Amino acid sequence: MALGASSMFRRYGRRAALRRAALGIGIFLSVKPGGAAHAQADAPVKLLMLGDSITAGYGLAREQALPARLEALLRAAGENVQVIPAGVSGDTTAGGKSRLDWALADRPQAVIVALGGNDGLRGLPPADTEANLDDILTRLKARGIPALLAGMLAPPNLGADYGRDFAATFQRLAKAHPEAVLYPFLLEGVAGDPDLNQPDRIHPNPRGAEEVARRMLPAVRELLSKVQGG
Repeated sequence: MALGASSMFRRYGRRAALRRAALGIGIFLSVKPGGAAHAQADAPVKLLMLGDSITAGYGLAREQALPARLEALLRAAGENVQVIPAGVSGDTTAGGKSRLDWALADRPQAVIVALGGNDGLRGLPPADTEANLDDILTRLKARGIPALLAGMLAPPNLGADYGRDFAATFQRLAKAHPEAVLYPFLLEGVAGDPDLNQPDRIHPNPRGAEEVARRMLPAVRELLSKVQGG
């Protein structure tokens, strides 16, 4: 039963009653129509980056790694985005496929698939790489999650034939999944440059990670336009 103003003053005292009244007004205002929708609109878009050691930032501090640098560039470009790193060093496309459901527990609204480098380094059959990536893209499409596929090249020591077959897998996947954005080569402009890589000549250094993020930024913004209905 509601208490009148005079009853409240007698029961709680004038100051306490006024505080309770002010609190009630504050609660009422905080739940005004549209408040929840406005808060949701201000929430950042969650962008998952599913990858291997490049995504995990091998040899780098967290803030130097590719996901962090990509998020910083996106925000500087006016995109309200949180990039969720889901990189595991040494992971293959088979590993990424097996942990996809776990990685999606954060409920991302878009996914960058940056796998395949370790498949190439190990000389795994390109047909297996293609099948694994096809499975990932198919599952993302079924969930209504836009995807960007970042391509990879095989190391030259495995021979020209293997290199052609490996590279062709990403082109075939792009045709099979026209809904996905294709970024042809994740390490474009960075691979093989000693100034942009760590001493192992495989993993980008801080400057290299920044360059990878800068180069792929337009493709990532295209991906985000699919989330925003652009």
